[in-house]
Amino acid sequence: MEFSAKLNELAAKIKQQKGAIQTEEGTKTAFVLPFISKVLGYDIFDPSEVCPEFICDVGTKKGEKIDYAIMKNGQVQMLFECKKVGSDLTINNASQLFRYFHVASARIGVLTNGQKYRFFTDLDNKNKMDEKPFLELDFLDIDDHIIAELFKLTKDAFDIDSIVNAAGELKYIGQIKKIVSAQFASPDDDFVRFFSQKVYEGVHTQRVRELFSTLTRKALAQFLNDQTNERLKNAISTSSTPIDSSSIVENKAILAPAKEDDVETTSDEMEGFYIVKAISRNVLEGKRIVFRDAKTYFSVLVDDNNRKPLCRLHLNGNKKYISVFDESRAETRHELQSLDEIYKFSNHIITAAKLYL
Repeated sequence: MEFSAKLNELAAKIKQQKGAIQTEEGTKTAFVLPFISKVLGYDIFDPSEVCPEFICDVGTKKGEKIDYAIMKNGQVQMLFECKKVGSDLTINNASQLFRYFHVASARIGVLTNGQKYRFFTDLDNKNKMDEKPFLELDFLDIDDHIIAELFKLTKDAFDIDSIVNAAGELKYIGQIKKIVSAQFASPDDDFVRFFSQKVYEGVHTQRVRELFSTLTRKALAQFLNDQTNERLKNAISTSSTPIDSSSIVENKAILAPAKEDDVETTSDEMEGFYIVKAISRNVLEGKRIVFRDAKTYFSVLVDDNNRKPLCRLHLNGNKKYISVFDESRAETRHELQSLDEIYKFSNHIITAAKLYL
């Protein structure tokens, strides 16, 4: 099963069973353990890989335990602190995670209530967990933009350097999106003043400020509707089937149709890339492995060089394919029934990787 399908499957379960869960233990059993095992791919029955009730001695506090530690080669990679489904994931609820993060030398801390997950690292101060997460997941409102980043946390693709390198950008983009969303819903004085000073030359009295607060909110709502309707019109104009213009509905987010020269990198392509990268890292440094997306295929390359291909993926049609290369760089295409079948071509990918040592 592909990664996005695993997320959707667990999301459906959470939506159906959330109301029946009354305890933290129930939350862990029903939601958190399936996330760790089925979505991230770790063996929850192997304590050397997933250690429950992980003991962290902090100062004078001995024998304190954190819910789960994800291990690799005896080293802690991630720590999970779990709360009952429906609980607020506040900084106060993360106090244990803050303490354990430093002692266990983990790089990823996860605070979850089974439905929502907040992922932390140490961008601000090394070995000290940040107060703000770099990634947030809500299973009842999955943001498609984070799927590729979430995939990096899976067992097969886990690459701490890649995760931490991307964490800074993810953290600040997430915060900016929250601010923009809040301003669209209820613009604050500074935001309103920014616009009113550009369009109104009179004195900014209290009455004027109140007026422009209302006008700004209306203008933002109309702007979103105009953008949505314009995209719908474009979609309608490129369709061979007549569509009644009354189907244009306010506040429905529609993706803009792709232009002739547009190239969109999909979540399937990113998942495929991380699978190939995980395989190739047996031979090459992870930073040497990159991708280039084209309209008809998705290339995984070494040193960002078209003459150093590891493979090509064709994942956006009705059928999926992988093109692999032999020692003479001859290309052979094979059909894939699922993204997991990329692993069947590990020997081909490693053979190609060895050419670029």
